[in-house]
Amino acid sequence: MLVQRTDESVPLPDYAHPMDAGADLVTRVDVVLAPGERVTVPTGLRIALPPGYAGFVHPRSGLARRHGITVVNAPGTVDAGYRGEIEVTLLNTDLRETLELHRGDRIAQLVVQEVSRASFVLVDDLPGSARGEQGFGSSGGWRRAGSTVPPPAGDG
Repeated sequence: MLVQRTDESVPLPDYAHPMDAGADLVTRVDVVLAPGERVTVPTGLRIALPPGYAGFVHPRSGLARRHGITVVNAPGTVDAGYRGEIEVTLLNTDLRETLELHRGDRIAQLVVQEVSRASFVLVDDLPGSARGEQGFGSSGGWRRAGSTVPPPAGDG
């Protein structure tokens, strides 16, 4: 993948482990995220994806678990034709704690995937399916059907 730095000291995206799907992106600036605040963070990187591919910017699970930090439009989409700096809009969902991120801290993961472009065809009727028009919540609640595992105390 072709990469260009907007800041020479920013590291290239890298995979933490050999079989990881997401390559780490870092912030090129210091950031303070107050409770409930969102901020768009520059990564110092521009990329040229080949045609038929897109990059998807995902939250880091450690930041989400420990600090309540997520990517607002997760996953953010980097189209193959985009050549600007990759920026990540972070949101602090923690209602009490401010988080300080420092230049070079890992803030998100970039997953590169092959994508298809659809041809949209207008029709009068769609073919049937087992699900039909059932939407949100149509598969039931959060508990698996037939589950014998009791809910946690105080949940229910």
